[in-house]
Amino acid sequence: MESEKAVETVIVGNYVEMESEGKDKSMKSRLSKFLWHGGSVYDAWFSCASNQVAQVLLTLPYSFSQLGMLSGVLFQLLYGLLGSWTAYLISTLYIEYRTRKEREKVDFRNHVIQWFEVLDGLLGKHWRNVGLAFNCTFLLFGSVIQLIACASNIYYINDKLDKRTWTYIFGACCATSVFIPSFHNYRIWSFLGLLMTTYTAWYLTVASLLHGQVEGVTHSGPTKLVLYFTGATNILYTFGGHAVTVEIMHAMWKPEKFKSIYLLATAYVMTLTLPSAAAVYWAFGDLLLDHSNAFSLLPRSPFRDGAVILMLIHQFITFGFASTPLYLVWEKAIGMHSSTSLCKRAAVRLPVVIPIWFLAIVFPFFGPINSTVGSLLVSFTVYIIPALAHIFTFLSPSSRQNAVEQPPKYVGRWVGTFTINVIVVVWVMVVGFGFGGWASMLNFIHQIDTFGLFTKCYQCPIPPAMPPVSPPPLQIFNATAPSPAPRQPPL
Repeated sequence: MESEKAVETVIVGNYVEMESEGKDKSMKSRLSKFLWHGGSVYDAWFSCASNQVAQVLLTLPYSFSQLGMLSGVLFQLLYGLLGSWTAYLISTLYIEYRTRKEREKVDFRNHVIQWFEVLDGLLGKHWRNVGLAFNCTFLLFGSVIQLIACASNIYYINDKLDKRTWTYIFGACCATSVFIPSFHNYRIWSFLGLLMTTYTAWYLTVASLLHGQVEGVTHSGPTKLVLYFTGATNILYTFGGHAVTVEIMHAMWKPEKFKSIYLLATAYVMTLTLPSAAAVYWAFGDLLLDHSNAFSLLPRSPFRDGAVILMLIHQFITFGFASTPLYLVWEKAIGMHSSTSLCKRAAVRLPVVIPIWFLAIVFPFFGPINSTVGSLLVSFTVYIIPALAHIFTFLSPSSRQNAVEQPPKYVGRWVGTFTINVIVVVWVMVVGFGFGGWASMLNFIHQIDTFGLFTKCYQCPIPPAMPPVSPPPLQIFNATAPSPAPRQPPL
């Protein structure tokens, strides 16, 4: 009787994974591993940094024109720190949940853990339902924003088609993301995506400095509370890429090393967002109030066209980042998540793309939609829910004593952690959701009143008016009628 392949147990951090002996060597080439199968600390860092800043890089100068230079810089620093803190909370809750489940012998080999499952396992179904609703809605509109950004950017290279038509085209292109199984397969895409945003950010910086300030430039921001809090919530959205944090952690070979990754990714992203936003605002000032895409003000050149093309590719990658968790939720809802057939999983994922495509055509408001999503969805998904979930998970003395990871000393252990959590909840609830929601909704409604739903070409240049044409002179005689015979002179 032939013996089956031996199965060995591999200890990865605190987690137990099963794998067949030698199967990787026999089934996967080194090139495939290099391009496709990523689970290292570096893969997670590239994924976090690449996912954190995409099309929002082009709207941050618009936010600076609403906030002013000083407030723009301060809000970036503040929300970068708050975002890193709540990413740490999410990673702690994930490790707590996974450790508890693996002690119960739960096998996660063919299952991707998601945020709503962490909430369900630690706090119950009510938390699961709230987390699922906010997370899915945020990811849905996050994917919508990528399609809008694709159409907005390509228009500055080829304006023969309007932005709505480009949305149709890129919706079909982005639908191919259904073939990417999970975040374990984003190795090369994350790396390339970060290179693309790095080039674009420094192009914006250098091109603005070389262009210099436009004639009569003014920097009057902030001028109105509505604009001020709209800009602030756009920055809140910038550092709110946590909707995919659990999926990125689950793709890691050693997820317990994630805790500092998001902070390091945020630090790098700051080197891109601060110089580019400040330089473009310095050069163009209040003109940005009517140009939410920074590409629209820079003169066309091979460097600008290169940046547009790179951002288009990166937005396709970011569309995958935002839509993949939605695909996984849908797979679990219809019972296809455990299928090993990539084609079957891709086929059942396609219905998820349709509402994304439709909403991008209905609300093509590049810039204002970022602020609206940030205030109404990111504020809860990224900041408020993780902070409250951490408090309630470790509220009892026994849960704190038996926690898999204890809070570090430099934040004051449990007392300091709970204090920071309360501050985050209050600040984001009042400033982000309260004032930010009021301001962003007013701005969003203003866009609808100004441009209307299903607008064909949002913020496109208005063609020059044709000079008035003088009416033709009044013709008494028909052009085809014969002219009267000349009179004969008298004899």
